[in-house]
Amino acid sequence: MTTRLMDRDLLERLYHRAVDAAQPQHAIAANLPAPPAGRTIVIGAGKASAQMAQAFERAWPYRIDKGLVVTRYGYAVPCERIEIVEAAHPVPDIAGYLAARRLMETVSGLSHDDLVVALISGGGSALLPQPAAGLSFEDEQAVNEVLLASGAPISVMNVIRNELSAIKGGRLAAMAAPARVATLVVSDIPGDDPSLVASGPTVPMATTRAEARHLAALYRLKLPQPAEALLASDANLAPGPADPRFRHNSTRIIASAALSLDAAAAAAQDAGLQAHVLSDAVEGEARDVAGVLAALAREVSRRNRPFARPAVLLSGGETTVTLRGTGRGGRNAEFLLAFAIAVEGTTGITALAADTDGIDGAGDNAGAVCDGTTAARMRAAGIDPRAALADNDAYNAFRAIGGLFTTGPTGTNVNDFRAIIVR
Repeated sequence: MTTRLMDRDLLERLYHRAVDAAQPQHAIAANLPAPPAGRTIVIGAGKASAQMAQAFERAWPYRIDKGLVVTRYGYAVPCERIEIVEAAHPVPDIAGYLAARRLMETVSGLSHDDLVVALISGGGSALLPQPAAGLSFEDEQAVNEVLLASGAPISVMNVIRNELSAIKGGRLAAMAAPARVATLVVSDIPGDDPSLVASGPTVPMATTRAEARHLAALYRLKLPQPAEALLASDANLAPGPADPRFRHNSTRIIASAALSLDAAAAAAQDAGLQAHVLSDAVEGEARDVAGVLAALAREVSRRNRPFARPAVLLSGGETTVTLRGTGRGGRNAEFLLAFAIAVEGTTGITALAADTDGIDGAGDNAGAVCDGTTAARMRAAGIDPRAALADNDAYNAFRAIGGLFTTGPTGTNVNDFRAIIVR
């Protein structure tokens, strides 16, 4: 086996080690809330919510009186006492809308003695569409499409979604009052602010309507007219963190990019390579982040600094893509296409970038793998890598050379995973 194929195999093993560290079954049992005197209600939303529900059922030794969680199509797993509903992501559909209505009904009419366990993970924003008064479901779909094409980081998207929703920004937890709400979070947000994961349906945000207006203007978002009107008003204001209805609630991050990167670093060390975790909170345009990390990898390759070879450079977070073309991509594939162009001709550099939920954008791949020969191999296959990058067509560029990395749904979601080996 060539060094290039050996390094691809190692990178894939590091990815799987990172994903394993973020699996809910490893974390739920250690973070169970105190049992209630009354009923236990389980709710949830996100790409990992079904696996979280399954893990909670296995770990919770008490009765579950009612349960409903919403996950992405194809992500459901068998549960005995908690109902799993599937809906669309990243653009909401009517199944998500109806599921959000059912969740609101599920937490209504509870008492002080009751407990609501909220299982929240990334992707829940799209899976729980529930427009504020004055907005239609189609308006909320259009808002999501505008946000996804804007290049705005996930934290910005979720601040704006909060202001336009009837369920996000702690509103679902407020509906559950006076019951105690215990939220368990698999975080896909750089910095792990739980109020931003899935736009915080059970965790209020410490943001304001003025901030949302500023961000919408900063990113020049062309929102539907009803959404613009709502942002310009003081209607549908979200409850703040100091709201007394949240006094007895709790929130715990049970899995995150930081923990996953540490696990991958340990696996790299076991393989005899010095691992360096650069950051678990990298944000920015995928192609811009690629340029920075490619420059760092070249510096290590050519000058043995700032890290000695051989080394593995690890990072997480969530990059973004501003759609300019009509191709098929995903932020991790786009990152790697730009990275491949930047390291072309440099030997000893191999990189993998993939979404830890197993799906990069709207494709069927988790991400891709590249090295210093990737751009040349694309040209040999009849593809101009720079033209593909300009057209946001990284998926087809990597597919042409067998460079896609496909895993299927992983059962968790702590966002992007990037690993670069420098020999």
